[in-house]
Amino acid sequence: MIPDNHFDMITDYVTGKQVPDSGAEANRQEVERVLVDQKGYARSDIVVDMPVSFIAAAEKYRSAVDLVVFAEKQPFMVIKSAAGSLDSRKKEAIAAARVLFDRVVPYAAASDGNTALVFDAATGKQIGQGLEALPDAQKAKGLISKAEPFFLPEKRMEKERIIFRSYDIMNVNTCRKAKAGT
Repeated sequence: MIPDNHFDMITDYVTGKQVPDSGAEANRQEVERVLVDQKGYARSDIVVDMPVSFIAAAEKYRSAVDLVVFAEKQPFMVIKSAAGSLDSRKKEAIAAARVLFDRVVPYAAASDGNTALVFDAATGKQIGQGLEALPDAQKAKGLISKAEPFFLPEKRMEKERIIFRSYDIMNVNTCRKAKAGT
C-alpha cells in the first residue's frame, strides 16, 4: 500500500476529508464543486469513491467509482473523472453505471472538470456534452421518478464487469487502488 504522505494532500470538496492529490483528483474536485455550487446537489447526495466489488472472468475485483450522484435516495448518475481524453473514458463510465448495483444507474458521465460527456447508461448513447449537460438536482428528481428500472441479463453483466475492470485497472490514481485493496 502506498502511504498517503507520499502525495500532497488536499481537502475533498464533498466529504471534507484529506485525499491524495494524484491522478485526476483535481479534476474530480472541480466536478464536485460544479455539482454542489452550480447544480444544487447536497453534499449528502454525492458519494465519493463508492466501493465496487464483483467477480469477472472468475477473479474477484475491487475498486471504487469516482462519484455517484443520488436523487430521491436513488442512484441517478455515475461520474468518471478523467485527466485525459473523455472519449477514452466513455466505456468505463457506462460500464460503472451498469455494474455498480443490481440495476443500471440511469446516467453516466465522464468529466475532466472543464467539460463533460453525458450518457444514457442503458443504451450507451451520448445525450449531452459540456458541464451544462449534467442534470441539476431539480431535474434529476424529475428524471429519477420517471426512470424505469433496467436490469442487464447476466451474460451481458459479465461483459460489462470485464469492460469496467479493463479500463479501471489502467487508472493512474494508485492511491485509490491501494485503499480499495486492488
